[in-house]
Amino acid sequence: MSESYVYSIANIISNDDPLTIVDIGASLAGGDAPRYSGLIEDGKARLIAFEPDQSALRALKEKYPPPHICLPLFVGDGKPGTYFETTWGPTGSLFEPNKLLLEKFDYLAEIAAVINQWPVDTVRLDDVPEIGNVDFFKIDAQGAELMVFQNAPRVLSGVSLIHTEVSFVEIYKGAPLFGDIDRQLRSMGFQWHALTGFGTRPFRPMKFEEAPKHEFIQQLWGDVVYVRNWMSFDLFPATKLIKLAVLLHDLYSSYDLAHAAMAAADRQLGTDYAENYAKWLAE
Repeated sequence: MSESYVYSIANIISNDDPLTIVDIGASLAGGDAPRYSGLIEDGKARLIAFEPDQSALRALKEKYPPPHICLPLFVGDGKPGTYFETTWGPTGSLFEPNKLLLEKFDYLAEIAAVINQWPVDTVRLDDVPEIGNVDFFKIDAQGAELMVFQNAPRVLSGVSLIHTEVSFVEIYKGAPLFGDIDRQLRSMGFQWHALTGFGTRPFRPMKFEEAPKHEFIQQLWGDVVYVRNWMSFDLFPATKLIKLAVLLHDLYSSYDLAHAAMAAADRQLGTDYAENYAKWLAE
């Protein structure tokens, strides 16, 4: 959920047709509950999570038992790859950490130092049989995001909202940056929506604890949101638009775009979701 409490509108979704959420890199490390946790707790969403780290996977399975699905797969291009294990589990990657760049900043090289590496088999998301019609797609794959998107045209064709981590500098050697991901997602029918946060570090020799985070200007990575192209909402199924409105409202407090999605659904169905939503917000 957003930082301030938002009343859910998920009651407009039928319990017989819940949201489907795919989360790649779903580790619970860090302690923060996923944005979508409220929707799952209310029985309005089903989760398909990918997490190859075995300890993180066990924690996921405990928190999200069936009918949710937690898979120990490396998602990528379906080809053999190399996994780089690091000192802090969530920084492990199919791309080698860029040690020379990380050492420029305080407390980055320490948490992303390679301690082991081994060959792994990756899977294309489109080849995973458990995945059908997806609504919300969240990914934090430490540099492999573009590879995942490029090999998931089937899955992404029905997705209405994407939350992805991006890198603004080459944290991992040869890993695509924000511009590469932006071009790919726009080519697949998505529009930029929002930057929800970014990571900074001070250049050495300054120390991370010497000043509040916002005083460090260099942005290194961020979390960004893409939405199904709002210029073509009328071409998207009405049921998908209603679910999109719920995601936008509940997860991002994006009330205006949620209203626009409802209005597009109303034009198809002859309903009055948008009008009722606007009145409810005003009250």
